[in-house]
Amino acid sequence: MPITQFSQLDLSKTYSYADYLTWQFDEFVELIRGRVRRMSPAPRRQHQTVSFNLSAAIKQFLRGKSCQGFAAPFDVRLTRSTANGDASIETVVQPDLCVICDPQKLDDRGCLGAPDWVIEIVSPGNFARDTKEKYDLYEEAGVREYWLVLPGEKSVAVYVLEEGRYQPKGEYYTPGPIPVHTLPGVVLEWAEVFEGV
Repeated sequence: MPITQFSQLDLSKTYSYADYLTWQFDEFVELIRGRVRRMSPAPRRQHQTVSFNLSAAIKQFLRGKSCQGFAAPFDVRLTRSTANGDASIETVVQPDLCVICDPQKLDDRGCLGAPDWVIEIVSPGNFARDTKEKYDLYEEAGVREYWLVLPGEKSVAVYVLEEGRYQPKGEYYTPGPIPVHTLPGVVLEWAEVFEGV
């Protein structure tokens, strides 16, 4: 029987990406180590303003380069191997923004493997998920740079993967440049990130 409503899922069960592909409901969900996580309701205005500002700034820097940027909803299947195909993938996330520089990781369904840079814009109620659960997932999967953006505090925390562990590279909460470590020469301005917030 096809699953057409979120309520039909058994949240105590683990699922794979193969299962995820068969679901026929409109709600956005993520799979974290096989467990279904419901996405927050529509993000607040501050969240969307920051997302739009970041997207616009990043697009300018990526013009003419091989890297590509994507905004949620965009499936990122975090896996190191695909020998068993979709049935072996247990983690599918939808980062607010991500940049992928290896075109081999991209297909019609999204990204297979770790993006180079992931930005999560923390919404009220998602703080623990973004700062702990996703932090650990992205570190383990090999996401080279992870930004946590808090619109309410107007702050950006930057982490860069070094020898398999995230190292803090700065917290930005006042006007000034924010360097992107995985894209040398790319610098975002704090004032542009939070313009209109």
